[in-house]
Amino acid sequence: MTLSPRLPFFVYGTLRPGEPNHDRFLRGRTLTEEPARLAGAVLYDGPGYPYAVEERGAGGTVHGELVTARPEEYPSLLAALDRLEEFAVGDPRNLYDRVAREVVRECDGTAVRAWVYVAAPPVAARLRARGRLIASGDWAAPRPPA
Repeated sequence: MTLSPRLPFFVYGTLRPGEPNHDRFLRGRTLTEEPARLAGAVLYDGPGYPYAVEERGAGGTVHGELVTARPEEYPSLLAALDRLEEFAVGDPRNLYDRVAREVVRECDGTAVRAWVYVAAPPVAARLRARGRLIASGDWAAPRPPA
């Protein structure tokens, strides 16, 4: 089994501060949490949780937080987030894929490589066909009712 690199995480939905899974999974386990954005993706309502869908060349941006885990927490946090996002390496039933992507820190525009959970290809195809796009790319921003 190949070990995953210890990258920070880009979170854009229920793991963001003030959202239901932040305290459950991240409180006390991180060194930093800072605003960031992912270019080349759009955001869809799950409902109940969002999906980032990669759209190369589409100009979309997803807003979220760049989260750096405490080193001693990293292995257990990675496993917990994989379970939360229903991701297992090579499993065709995945709802999300964990991929390494460049995200940009809002504070200074620095690009940082991070883990991002994006919609797995079958889920992404369904969302593109009949999903509800979150036009702002920001799960935390107010949205009109469904």
